[in-house]
Amino acid sequence: MLLSTLRRTFPPAKRTRRIIVAGLLVSLIASYSYINYYAQAICGHLAIVMGARPIDDCLKDPSVESSLKARLTKIKQIRDFAVHELGLPDNGSYRTYVDIGRPYVAWNVIATTQLSLQPVEWCFPIAGCVNYRGYYNKADAISYARNLQKAGYDVHVSEVPAYSTLGWFDDPVLSSFVNYSEPQLARLIFHELAHQVLYAKGDSQFNESFAVTVAEEGVQRWIAKFGAAGVQKKLTVYEKRKTEFLALLMKYRERLADLYTSEKTISEKSARKSQILRGLKDEFGTLKVSWGGYSGYDDWFAQPLNNAHLASIATYHDFVPGFKALLRKQPNLQSFYVTARSLAALPKSLRDEQLTQLGESDPLTSPLNGNETDSKSNSPLKKTVS
Repeated sequence: MLLSTLRRTFPPAKRTRRIIVAGLLVSLIASYSYINYYAQAICGHLAIVMGARPIDDCLKDPSVESSLKARLTKIKQIRDFAVHELGLPDNGSYRTYVDIGRPYVAWNVIATTQLSLQPVEWCFPIAGCVNYRGYYNKADAISYARNLQKAGYDVHVSEVPAYSTLGWFDDPVLSSFVNYSEPQLARLIFHELAHQVLYAKGDSQFNESFAVTVAEEGVQRWIAKFGAAGVQKKLTVYEKRKTEFLALLMKYRERLADLYTSEKTISEKSARKSQILRGLKDEFGTLKVSWGGYSGYDDWFAQPLNNAHLASIATYHDFVPGFKALLRKQPNLQSFYVTARSLAALPKSLRDEQLTQLGESDPLTSPLNGNETDSKSNSPLKKTVS
C-alpha cells in the first residue's frame, strides 16, 4: 500500500523527489523501531530502580523473611569488601534491593552470520557498540531473534541475571541473583562494579574480559579471607571445569574459523559446520562422564549450538588470559587498573594485539589458548551477563 501511494503521489517524471521521500520514510521507520526499543529499555530500567529499597531498610523490616535478610547481610559484607579490598567504586550500587518478580532481569539477543564467528554489533548513545541487544521482556527478545533467524542469521538468546549501568544509576541487588551461592554473589557484584572502573566504549570483548578477571581475582581474595571450610575446594573444582570448557570452545571455534576462511563452497562449509558442532556436543558428553554425570552445565548444551552461541561466551573470555597475565605482573589492583586504562586508551587493534600476546606468553594461561585440550572435554559456565 505504501508503494502504490508513492506511485500515485510521485509519477515517473518526479522520480528524484520520490526517491528522496522514500529514503525519508525508511529513515522514519528505522527511527520508530529504535524509539520502541529505547522506550522498553528506559521503562524497564526505571521500573526496577523505582522499586528498589535500601538494604538497611529491608533488614529493619519485620515483614522481610529472615532468609532474605541473611542474604542481604552477606551482600553488604561483599559490597564493603569490594570497596576496601578491591578498590571498586564506593557508591550506591548494590546497596538497595528489589524483587523483580521474574527469574531474569533481561534477555540478550546475540547474532552472527551463518558462516562467521564475528557477532553483529548494535550501537547506542551511552554504551557505544556492543555484541548484543537486550530486552526486558522475554517475548520481545524471542520475537526479535526470530526475525533475525528469518533473515538468515545464527541467533542465541541469553538470560541475564544482572547488568551494569556503568555508574549512571545506582544498580540494585535483584531477586534474580540474591539467592546465588556466596562465591557466585561475590563474582557477580565484583564483575558489575568492575564495569564502573573501566569501560572502553564499543569493545565488548575488552570490557567483559576485564570484568571477568577482576571478579575472579576478587572471589579468590574473598574466599581466602572469609571462606568457610570446603568452599575453596569447591571453587577450585568450579574453576577447573570452567577452564576445560573454555579450552574446548577455543578448540572448536578454531576449527570453525579455519573452515570459514577455507576455499570450500558454501554448501560444503555448511555441512562441515554441522559436523563440527556435533563434535563439540559429543566431546562435552565425554567430559560429563568423567565428572561422574555432573549436570550443572547441561542447559548450555541443551540449546541449539551455532556461531552465535559460541560468540556469547567468547565475548566474556577471549582476553581473560591476557588480563590475568597482566595481573600476575601487577598484583596490586590499583596499579592493574591504571595499566588496564592505558590499554583502553589504545586503538582497538593494538590493545587486542597486546592482550593476545600477554595471554600467549604466560605459561599459566596458555592452556586456554590451545593445546592441552585435545584429550579433554569440557563444560559451560553459569553465565553472568552485564
